[in-house]
Amino acid sequence: MSDKKKDHRVGIIPFSVRGDLIAVLFVTSHTRGRWILPKGRSKKGETDNEASLREAFEEAGIKGKVLTDFPMTVMIDKSIGDGTTERVPVTYYPMYVRKQVDEFPEKESRERHWALLDDAPRVAYHDDYLEVIKQFKRLAPKIKEAAKANK
Repeated sequence: MSDKKKDHRVGIIPFSVRGDLIAVLFVTSHTRGRWILPKGRSKKGETDNEASLREAFEEAGIKGKVLTDFPMTVMIDKSIGDGTTERVPVTYYPMYVRKQVDEFPEKESRERHWALLDDAPRVAYHDDYLEVIKQFKRLAPKIKEAAKANK
């Protein structure tokens, strides 16, 4: 695995649209229980789309359509275990949520929380997530159009 692949993560911004409103789904982190967006490393041979779908189901129990035309890359502080963190690049893709299930691999270690997009900055943990939420909000009109086309 190249260093780029090892250090880089992919994630999703799970969302749903109701009328003019957009809601974003957050999950709790494993280490500190803070509200984050699902993310992880791609497995060998996995595309970003495949990794995003896998992480979405494992961490949040959701299925949907990843909108790969809207990648947003930010630097995120990642806990490395001994109380320290490292900065890693994460490319997030909007994911239009079509289904949420009750049984999923990380159900016992994570909670889920839907927040309206306007409220998301108050829910998101740390400035890392605020930047990607701001990017998402700026792209929201185009993302809503893409979501309607993928219903």
